[in-house]
Amino acid sequence: MSTQEYFDQGELVAVLTTQPLDRTLDYKAPEGGCFLGAFVEVPLGPRKVLGVVWGPGQGGFDLNKARSIIRVLEVAPMREEMRLFLGKVADYTLTPMPAMLRLATRAPGLGDPPSMRKIYRLGTGEPDRMTDARTRVLEVLRDYGGLAFTLKELAEQAGVTSSVVKGLVKQGAVREEDSPRDLPYPHLDPDLPGKALTKDQAAAVQKLHEGQRSGEYGTTLLKGVTGSGKTEVYLEAVAEALRMGKQALVLLPEIALTAEFLTRVEARFGARPAEWHSGATMTERRRVWRMVGQGDAQMVIGARSALFLPFRNLGLVVVDEEHDTSYKQEDGVHYSARDMAVLRSAICGARVILASATPSLESWANAEAGKYERVDLTSRFGAAVLPEMKPIDMRAEQMQPGTWISPSLRQAVRQRIERGEQSLLFINRRGYAPVTLCRACGEQIACDHCDARMVEHRFLKRLMCHQCGETKPMPEECPSCGVEGKLAPVGPGIERLAEEAETTFPEAKIAMLSSDLFGSARALKAKIEEIAQGDADIIIGTQLVAKGHNFPKLTLVGVIDADLSLHGADLRAAERTFQLMRQVAGRAGRADKPGQALLQTFQPEHPVIRAILSGDEEGFWKAEAAGRQAAGVPPYGRMAGIVLSGPEVGPVFDIGNAMARNDAPLRDIGAQVFGPAPAPIARIRGRHRVRLLVKAPKGAPIQDAIARWIAPLRLKGDLRLTVDIDPQSFY
Repeated sequence: MSTQEYFDQGELVAVLTTQPLDRTLDYKAPEGGCFLGAFVEVPLGPRKVLGVVWGPGQGGFDLNKARSIIRVLEVAPMREEMRLFLGKVADYTLTPMPAMLRLATRAPGLGDPPSMRKIYRLGTGEPDRMTDARTRVLEVLRDYGGLAFTLKELAEQAGVTSSVVKGLVKQGAVREEDSPRDLPYPHLDPDLPGKALTKDQAAAVQKLHEGQRSGEYGTTLLKGVTGSGKTEVYLEAVAEALRMGKQALVLLPEIALTAEFLTRVEARFGARPAEWHSGATMTERRRVWRMVGQGDAQMVIGARSALFLPFRNLGLVVVDEEHDTSYKQEDGVHYSARDMAVLRSAICGARVILASATPSLESWANAEAGKYERVDLTSRFGAAVLPEMKPIDMRAEQMQPGTWISPSLRQAVRQRIERGEQSLLFINRRGYAPVTLCRACGEQIACDHCDARMVEHRFLKRLMCHQCGETKPMPEECPSCGVEGKLAPVGPGIERLAEEAETTFPEAKIAMLSSDLFGSARALKAKIEEIAQGDADIIIGTQLVAKGHNFPKLTLVGVIDADLSLHGADLRAAERTFQLMRQVAGRAGRADKPGQALLQTFQPEHPVIRAILSGDEEGFWKAEAAGRQAAGVPPYGRMAGIVLSGPEVGPVFDIGNAMARNDAPLRDIGAQVFGPAPAPIARIRGRHRVRLLVKAPKGAPIQDAIARWIAPLRLKGDLRLTVDIDPQSFY
């Protein structure tokens, strides 16, 4: 990296653009010069594109032909630590640098000059008449909870013309305001009183503060049983970061968690922090990006991509529910936000807190090896106690055909209804039924574009592919044999379970929580708040409900199929089942009333089910670690997934076979190649998929070997290759 920080007018500079090129491009510094790291607009052919000054130009060509940078954008330059971070993530994930830069500039209008602008919010008036278009505009404004939109954003989000919005402004139903562009965020006060801490929590806070005051990088695994008050502990670490003049980032695995969390942050610090996730408006996202870079946003609550915001003085990163699989980006840049949080913090000397009741085996193993500190919270906060956990042996239950709630679970739910308490019935399947079968010919309705069965969504009256999102109306007759009235749902999904609950408990108010039942993140948040306030007797939920929600009246959790995720080729099947069951069970009894978790299982003697019920978490992790170590798989070995795809299966397999034959770079580091083989879902969106799996010893330089292995490949036409280092899923 050049030590030169400033380039004079006309000096040759290297610019990294967001365009898919394999190198930086040379340009002349503009009038007035530019800094290293400056965000710039440059000409590329007939277009103007975004770029960053990456260093001195390479030269070696006729300088008279060099074009000049058009202008320097009025935003804070990219810091050296950020450029280093993007480079290291690119090297680790084998991602081209332009793709990394796109990830770090995902905010619209970065080049717009600061100025006044018109913004639109929900007004207090009522329209003289309602139309579908007007209704959509008002619903969008309500869903986003008072956030501001530009005219273009609001019109696009509601699917209307700008004149519809202007008409609502005249009626007073929408408010038009002049607003300075991108205001700083309100000051957060770390010295406001927090909640009284237990002895356990106070000791944990003390340890975290000691680490922060050292001023050096360090990672702490904050392991606390569900309901132990981990959030209060790490908010005190945030307070300490703010006192030290540092910025804090808290990553959450699910947008739906942010509403309750923002309320807690506001209560602790007296103002709301910045939000960065897909539920935020584009206007808000640009404001966050710019204010973070200027140091005018002290704290950001965000999804995984918030890790690539241009923090000016990052002092603390918290990864809440660090075990959650949604921290792994599965398309575009294949990165783990948990692992990259550790990398970014190591570069800039920040502290990391990985918080979970059921840590990933990777984090547990790092703590065991002494790479991470570990702080444990062993008891629930206040009067709450951990739920009693029991199996329901389904082999002994008298079940009626087409039902999934056992007599034992029905009785337990009825007791809760009589006492005015809430019950949660959990099944990790969206939709009505996972398979729709023709009883005349045996055909299972599949997606036209994927090798996946279509899932019936009865409320929508449609079939949906959960791989590509394709939907089609529920047919009256079998698409294969044409016979009417013979299509039947096979197996339960959340909607079918809700239907059974409505029949079984007609007096109960039932609420469903599943990500695909809500039109927006804001609508989902509102439903969760209603449930937390007691507006349901029975909650029917998918995996979404396992993620940190707090329902004070919930005292019973019933897991419909505890065996569902135990089997399969996934090396993490046991770990994920254990985490999911413990997390779901932990929703019960979080207030003053004791909770109970009942697991319906056909295998009560299975080691994972026994570990879940006994609560011997350390015993489970040690046994799981021993098994992985013996097999030489993560976290005690390295793995990478290679997926080849194309419109025709033959050419895809030909390349896979050629790669398997020419694997010398991998054999050089002691790695093995498995495959090629059809991916478990062998066709998605019409593209055939073939997978190779690379397994290497723990310390092997797997990225360098894979880079050398794939370098000679020349993919023709519509063939694609993706590399996933440390894969979390194997579909």
